[in-house]
Amino acid sequence: MKIVLSHLTKKFPGRGRGSKKKEDVTAVNDFNFEIPDGKLVGLLGPSGCGKSTTLNLICGLQKPTEGQILFDQEDVTELTPQKRGVGMVFQNYALYPHLNVEQNIRFPLENLKGHEKLSKEEMRSRVEEAAGLVQIHDLLDRKPGELSGGQQQRVAIARALVKLPRVLLLDEPLSNLDARLRLQTREEIRRIQQKTAVTTIFVTHDQDEAMSISDLIVVMKEGVVQQIGKPQEVYDNPANLFVAKFLGTPPINIFEGRVEKGSLFIGKEAVLQLKNIPDQPVCVGIRPEGFILQADGPLSCALSRPEVMGRDVSIVSTHPASQNPAIRSIVDAESCEHLVGSTVRFSLNPRKVFLFDKTTEARILFETI
Repeated sequence: MKIVLSHLTKKFPGRGRGSKKKEDVTAVNDFNFEIPDGKLVGLLGPSGCGKSTTLNLICGLQKPTEGQILFDQEDVTELTPQKRGVGMVFQNYALYPHLNVEQNIRFPLENLKGHEKLSKEEMRSRVEEAAGLVQIHDLLDRKPGELSGGQQQRVAIARALVKLPRVLLLDEPLSNLDARLRLQTREEIRRIQQKTAVTTIFVTHDQDEAMSISDLIVVMKEGVVQQIGKPQEVYDNPANLFVAKFLGTPPINIFEGRVEKGSLFIGKEAVLQLKNIPDQPVCVGIRPEGFILQADGPLSCALSRPEVMGRDVSIVSTHPASQNPAIRSIVDAESCEHLVGSTVRFSLNPRKVFLFDKTTEARILFETI
């Protein structure tokens, strides 16, 4: 099912009274987006950016201050959560401790009324089907307290799916899991989504999670959408400095730079030759994989140490113009065999170099000579 968010805005009243009352807080600001049918979309951003509020607006737990929410052609802005046909999975699982797994999954079906009411046989069939999707057939008789965190999360997903929702909403569902379970569970979420083809919205602050399983990602900051696109496209072509800094592990390296007479300078060194860019101060972003070890390279950095990562090596260095405390450059391990001395020199891959306006932080597109 296609979801359309049109000029969606949510404001919370400011605290205080009289002259001391603070201004309203805008959690979501003029959000416009069309979520394609059957796709998994990741809402991504730091804490407080408005991603969970957006999810609650889609679910119906909160009402927008302005704007519309359409499920296909149906305006659901004023509908209650029960009438929207959504399945919600929360961060804290929200399982009933006194019910076993089967009863927890079946619970939403027991509240159906009228023509939607199901027989016991139909409910059992739905429960078994949902349990099969998340692979917990053998846990149906257990209580939540007897399950691991990953197993509890699967029960929560099964409970959301058992209603055959038109939309599946996941609010940071992996935050309480350890690293290995996070990896395993996010792969399961992607498998289940692809098998059911249900339109899914996944909220996370972890960019690795969002990029690994999403068809599209929406990067948010302070309630405002910064960029929407396929994960790799957003990584390769960030719209502004915030998006560039938020995506990537290790993070992008940021330098104070300037364009002068067609040359890009970092410190006193001209590192790239540019076409048709006026003289100006800029922020220079270089992805870790954008550095190329070269004995006579134009960019010189003070070598701190190499960090062996197996196939690759992370060269840790410093530079007076760097905004990062340490510069991290990912290079092939074999190219580091002759790394000696206190200085390391690089040439740069122009496709991994980004320029940003010092004032607006917007991307400045360029071509090299």
